Amino acid sequence: MPRFSRDELERAFQRYWRTGAVGEHWDAWADLFTEDAEYVEHVLGNLKGREAIRNWIKPIMQEYRELYTAYEWHSIDAESGRVMVYMQNRRDHPSGTGVIDFPGITILNYAGNGLWQREEDFWAVPTAYSATSAYAEACKQFDPDHKQKMTRHNWGNGPAWTKGGTSYADRLPVP
Repeated sequence: MPRFSRDELERAFQRYWRTGAVGEHWDAWADLFTEDAEYVEHVLGNLKGREAIRNWIKPIMQEYRELYTAYEWHSIDAESGRVMVYMQNRRDHPSGTGVIDFPGITILNYAGNGLWQREEDFWAVPTAYSATSAYAEACKQFDPDHKQKMTRHNWGNGPAWTKGGTSYADRLPVP
């Protein structure tokens, strides 16, 4: 018998995704973790506890305001309470057409009651560095102020709940 129902995991995951990746409401997103949650970030460092996660995510997302997350797919394992999601870390191209992406995978461990016990992030580090360089060069060439516009024009081909507004200013309310 599964530890959690697929429906419960699906609802919790959709709330997690809409609060963070789509809504970019980082305080509310941090509240979706248990008080003693673990956050494993193989490049930027590991965190222990909800408040450590909150104190880390807010400034990091402020630093990369032009970056948003386009959903590709997710998979649920009700037996273990895990959800795995594949996404693109995306910047709109400063020319006004296209995007600059690098892929990532997140594995979440569910604790129940809508909360997550653990998150582990993996991303393509060389591709991330190349994408960051390509974005900086494109800003120089097409729009030096593009980063401040925080556009979100291409949320991908996922379901409606994976898509937000066309800019950070137009993001959706907390679910």
